[in-house]
Amino acid sequence: MSRPLHLVDVFARQRYAGNQLAVVCDAGGLDATEMQAIAAEMGFSETTFVTGPPEDGAWPVRIFTPAEEVPFAGHPTLGTAAVIREHLADGRPETVVLDLPVGDVPVETVADGDGESLWMTQQPPAFGDRLAHEDLAAVLGLPTDALDTDWPVQVVSTGLPTIVVPLADREALTSVDLDRAAYDRVTGEREAKNVLAFCPDPRDDANDVADRVFAPFYDVPEDPATGSSNGCLAAYLARHEFFGGDTVDVRVEQGFEMGRPSLLELSADASGDPVDVRVGGRVVPVARGELL
Repeated sequence: MSRPLHLVDVFARQRYAGNQLAVVCDAGGLDATEMQAIAAEMGFSETTFVTGPPEDGAWPVRIFTPAEEVPFAGHPTLGTAAVIREHLADGRPETVVLDLPVGDVPVETVADGDGESLWMTQQPPAFGDRLAHEDLAAVLGLPTDALDTDWPVQVVSTGLPTIVVPLADREALTSVDLDRAAYDRVTGEREAKNVLAFCPDPRDDANDVADRVFAPFYDVPEDPATGSSNGCLAAYLARHEFFGGDTVDVRVEQGFEMGRPSLLELSADASGDPVDVRVGGRVVPVARGELL
């Protein structure tokens, strides 16, 4: 049977920017092997599968990279919620809840200037190991002094663990040349496979942070916009009071080095327990058709 297929760009302000996503609807008849093959065929960072109607108010969704299934990812969550809202749910609801392996993730649509943004509330963050700066410098192909050693290198997870790496400036960020052997040594025994490098030195003064995310373990050498890892970054910035307080509301630019400029809105509040983390951005429809 044919299945509806939607292509969207997430964390984008126009088509052909942000992070590409394929959303397969009516996917309940597909098994994991077929889903994995379709995700590899699409070749995007992730492809999602809406496997049925909502159960207890939450839409069951599975997420696959070209290499394997993951329990959570940010831009697939927002993009899939946008497709469900526009094409599957009744009445374009303000909030769409996805049933993911990490748990239910609500996605809210809010007015945003001349358009709309979608915001997801991520799972409460877990703060893990602190790693040696020199080890991550080797992973990123940088000298150790290109990292900002005033701040820790740390594993943070809001569902998909990420190694958060503070860099000294944007020159360091643009100079990253990932060393796969060093990456494999650092990530090999760890659940965290995503590496997010960031600096508070964006191209646009309207933004607050520039970052890049690398995930070769998932067959994603670099990702143009990463909601899950940026949720980890939001938690990191708030917990360590990077901007002088335990709450953050920042805008992040990502994907510029790849020619896929992306803008992500991050909000986190570490004044209580658990830390509250939200990530938002726009979703732009690109194409729709059928999966044969």
